[in-house]
Amino acid sequence: MYGKIKDILTTELKSIEEAGLWKAERIILSPQSAAISVKQGKVLNFCANNYLGLANNDELVAAAKDTLDKYAFGMSSVRFICGTLDLHKQLEEKVTEFMGTEDTILYSSCFDANGGLFETIMTKDDAIISDSLNHASVIDGIRLCKAQRFRYANNDMGELEAKLKEADAAGARVKMIATDGVFSMDGIIANLAAICDLADKYDALVMVDDSHATGFVGKTGRGSHEHNDAMGRVDIITSTLGKALGGASGGFTTGRKEIIAMLRQRSRPYLFSNTLAPVVAGTTLKVLEMLTANTALRDKLMGNAAYFREKMAAAGFKLAGADHAIVPVMLGDAKLAGKMADDILGDGIYVIGFS
Repeated sequence: MYGKIKDILTTELKSIEEAGLWKAERIILSPQSAAISVKQGKVLNFCANNYLGLANNDELVAAAKDTLDKYAFGMSSVRFICGTLDLHKQLEEKVTEFMGTEDTILYSSCFDANGGLFETIMTKDDAIISDSLNHASVIDGIRLCKAQRFRYANNDMGELEAKLKEADAAGARVKMIATDGVFSMDGIIANLAAICDLADKYDALVMVDDSHATGFVGKTGRGSHEHNDAMGRVDIITSTLGKALGGASGGFTTGRKEIIAMLRQRSRPYLFSNTLAPVVAGTTLKVLEMLTANTALRDKLMGNAAYFREKMAAAGFKLAGADHAIVPVMLGDAKLAGKMADDILGDGIYVIGFS
């Protein structure tokens, strides 16, 4: 029986490799950092989501050890049975405070947060208007629900308005605009001010996946809603603890309290997945304490990103995006990108080609 699917998979795998799209996994031999060790030696890491350099921060390592000593390793339970620690409630409160929202619910990842959002609150009588470059987890989450689906070109407010009108004409009961706060392949920040204006005009909800913004975008690192002067105007924000906030794992949804309450009752990834590990919760509390105290880390990051962008542009490279730490270098060819990434590894630069 396996022979048929084996042949199909073998053919498809070969085509992926021939197209230059094969995702090889390089082995790192040291803690995640700006400088890491691989089998070729010590290299500079230019492609981690470790935006604030916290993945190997000594204060966080100490916080993690303290949490392990107090709460041990795992909970072996979902939240509503016997998987809710005081740490989890404290972290939800601190995330709510940091993000400027009403309430927060924790997930094992932001992928789960997105996967459990749309089907919980949107029905076949509703409509979701989604940006064409949204993250795979947003796309998959939308696919799980029965709402009508509309898609608009990336950050195109004219097309978004047209789709809102289409949703109204289709008789949508509730409309939701779904967008990434930052589009991770392009370094583009969503125009949330204009999106919120359109949401007000057409009585729509606004949902933002802010995984590539939480902790460092905006003048105090609250995210793309702060960057766009849209604090308090976004109804739902999903994000991750696994990028700027220490780089371990975990995610959350934060926003209107009634939405969060419904997610606690009906969101399947929340109800049927193990609770966030205590060590992640305890350590993330320390992260938020550090980021609330001052903006030194995000200020250094943005200065470094601006310097890198300036020098790469001066060297003649075509760059995408603006005003973000993601600085895509556009080569226009998947095979060329992969070959260049392999070549400069020997020069001490760790990058990965994406297509």
